[in-house]
Amino acid sequence: MMSIARTDMSRKSYRQALNEALRHEMRRDSRVIIAGVDAASGQTSAPTAALQENKAAGGVLGVTSGLFEEFGPQRVIETPITESALIGMCTGAACTGLRPVADLVFVDFLGVCFDQVFNQAAKLRYMFGGQVKVPLVIRANVGGGLGAGSQHSQMLHPILTHIPGLKVALPSGAYDAKGLLTEAIRDDDPVLLLEHKALYDSEEDVPDDPYTIPLGEANVLMEGAHVTVIAFSNMVPRTLRVATRLRQEGISVELIDPRTTSPLDEDTIIDSVERTGHLVIVDEGYPRCGIAADIAALVACRAFAALKSPIVTVTPPHTPVPFAPPLEQAFIPSEERIAAGIRQALPASPGTT
Repeated sequence: MMSIARTDMSRKSYRQALNEALRHEMRRDSRVIIAGVDAASGQTSAPTAALQENKAAGGVLGVTSGLFEEFGPQRVIETPITESALIGMCTGAACTGLRPVADLVFVDFLGVCFDQVFNQAAKLRYMFGGQVKVPLVIRANVGGGLGAGSQHSQMLHPILTHIPGLKVALPSGAYDAKGLLTEAIRDDDPVLLLEHKALYDSEEDVPDDPYTIPLGEANVLMEGAHVTVIAFSNMVPRTLRVATRLRQEGISVELIDPRTTSPLDEDTIIDSVERTGHLVIVDEGYPRCGIAADIAALVACRAFAALKSPIVTVTPPHTPVPFAPPLEQAFIPSEERIAAGIRQALPASPGTT
């Protein structure tokens, strides 16, 4: 169950919710530190004295804004543009008892530091028989839609999900962003928090006090009887709009946001499919060896007898993310494609099934 201290709520953006989670946890636990490019001032070459005089930029997307002023250079650490050094430093710091939050910025930069992530951070606790914990959070933004090009617009959560020892979370709104980041910071294993760049300005009612959302606990946003739809990250609000419209046509959608891909809440997915008999998976990641294919295989293995029609996946094509805006919009699953996928999964008269 989610832990919420009080019910006081206020409207917050995704960006503000993340910032609030960091601030709460840094006040609560002096072991929590932040490190990353532009985390302090936005001037990576500036000396410490200059950093202390400048207002913090708060990273490329402003998530850590104001934290340098409150916590200082010992806990908000400006780093050079060297991802392997950043993740290596934070992995070592986690092993010695700190709880670092590393800002990788774009998940596409994973290639530069992948050895530190999957050969070191992911394996150290296992290799030392549990004698060493690695309470490391790696924040990175994901996804397309803003014209950032192929090298800054990918959804690489399937690659990270494949690695044992890593936990992977994809908050789809401000409420989940704060709760999942808080839980990730308190977790004793490496957690990748993947923030969709198109969501930073989206707003929701969010509790003012700290709360956590357990990793591996799906969120059923809409209960329904005709078809189970699984969606991730920025595809969640997009699919919710589609499901709301389809309700007016008599199509009852059960919409599930798993929130995390590792661990994955398999039971919630299977239970839903066993009731509806139809499954659609919507994901912005590449189709080959992707999360949509993984969940389709899971359901085919565990709930094949419950399926009344073939599983439908709605994903981009297996190509790099285009830079040209019209091509990028055609690449990312649209509301029209999601609606078509749901209709494809259903018989002509869903109310009769």
